[in-house]
Amino acid sequence: MSTFTASLQAYFTTFLTGQRATSRHTIAAYRDTFRMLLVHIHETTGTAPDAVEFSDLNAEAITTFLDYLETQRHNSIRTRNARLAALHSFFAYAAYDHPEHADLIARVLAIKTKRTSASVLTYLTLAEVEALLSAPDQTNKIGSRDHTIILTLITTGLRVSELTALTHQDLHLSKPAHLLCHGKGRKDRITPLDRLTTTTLQQWIRQNPDNQPHRAVFTAQGSTESISRDAIAARLRIHAATAAKTCPSLTSKTVTPHTLRHTTAMRMLDAGIDITTIASGSGTNPRKQLRPTYMLTWA
Repeated sequence: MSTFTASLQAYFTTFLTGQRATSRHTIAAYRDTFRMLLVHIHETTGTAPDAVEFSDLNAEAITTFLDYLETQRHNSIRTRNARLAALHSFFAYAAYDHPEHADLIARVLAIKTKRTSASVLTYLTLAEVEALLSAPDQTNKIGSRDHTIILTLITTGLRVSELTALTHQDLHLSKPAHLLCHGKGRKDRITPLDRLTTTTLQQWIRQNPDNQPHRAVFTAQGSTESISRDAIAARLRIHAATAAKTCPSLTSKTVTPHTLRHTTAMRMLDAGIDITTIASGSGTNPRKQLRPTYMLTWA
């Protein structure tokens, strides 16, 4: 095990989990960042993950990785900055244990986040929602899973990280139907389910009888592990492209999990629910005002 990999392991097991008691959502996001970084290093230099050293991760290598996220993985500037924050967190931790790499670490920590403009998030109309829900082929397991995921996101307003964290013990599908959501900032909340979502989730559970309490509700293809956030985003892009064939207005919209979360808020607003209630129930900042264009800015 190299010096870097030993330090990385201690960072996750001793520092984040043991000392900081970091939320599992943050740990998962940081883990994904380093997984992508190690894969990128291997693909560009041939260095195996267990052989990576601090010298392989200088400021130039990190900058190249960040550029790769934007240009090849088509990550947004916000996502790029979030990945950089994870890297900064580790290198700040490593600075105390590895003073021999002080100059390299300082240069990495000096990499700045990119400025980004505040954008108005879009949402889907009723026709677009119906087209998107109809896009997955529900005659197969993957299509059925994708349809259930899309419906659950639209009717509950869950963050994608909250949806991927759902386990079978979080689902309560008898009256009153609801799910236990493990939210941002370690805030758990109960989210009610409408009749259609409840029925669809019941059908999905029947299709997947191996529903042990701690097992993920939505798993990756051919696996018992939870489907990743990136995989959900990728599946949404595929289904949005399919739905656009029957609903052309979707061609001008970028459909992401956060778009569906925003759509939930607009549906609630249209139903006459007070904006403060919407903001409070979905983990947003209630002090943020409704824009004149009837768009919400989510925290």
